[in-house]
Amino acid sequence: MFEIVLPYAGFLLSGALVTISVGLTSFTLALFFGLFGAWGSLRGRPLVRRVVSSYTLVVRAIPDLVLMLLIYYGGQALINQIGDWTGLWNYYEISTFGASTTTIAFIFGAYMTETFRGAALCIPRGEIEASIAFGIPRSRQFTRVILPQLMRYALPGMGNNWQVLMKTTALVSVIGMEDIVFNSFQAGRSSHHMFLFLAATMLAYLFTTAISGIVFFAFAKKYGLKTRAENALD
Repeated sequence: MFEIVLPYAGFLLSGALVTISVGLTSFTLALFFGLFGAWGSLRGRPLVRRVVSSYTLVVRAIPDLVLMLLIYYGGQALINQIGDWTGLWNYYEISTFGASTTTIAFIFGAYMTETFRGAALCIPRGEIEASIAFGIPRSRQFTRVILPQLMRYALPGMGNNWQVLMKTTALVSVIGMEDIVFNSFQAGRSSHHMFLFLAATMLAYLFTTAISGIVFFAFAKKYGLKTRAENALD
């Protein structure tokens, strides 16, 4: 088994690095989508709240693969159609990395919006009122009072979203992104050992999510909330 996989180790490793880079970039962008979405849902005007509500509802209802294909192929066709109409450019090709990270971030921004919105509602109202009574400016209220507690309450949901996001990165192989799934499929087809290489891909994803789970557990243990049982033991 190892003598079959070993010649393709570098090929698979390069795909794994692409997968991790797509995951990290998408997660970072999704955090910003989620923060702005939660802010719009809680503090925005009625129109903004309706837009955010429609965004989370529609994105969570459409399959991830459909959105991936729609943004990559449909978005590219739309951009080139605009170029033809305006005469500003002849042809523009969306990069697979840009389409992949944008689509995944857009999808999980909806989940992050709900995660942060729920976390914000858990912040004790008295602490915000106390910061107002002390005359703390609104900008500093967010950075000093709201954001630290928001992340604290949101940590479990963020960990779950990250785990699902990493699995979703497997879809980028459909649009030709040379991630670990794409490279494993090519190696399996070339060596006629498809099951072996897909099993190796499965183990790579399992390893990544296991390490991620340990990291988020450590953060939750250090910065997160304690359960009632843990409070009773203290």
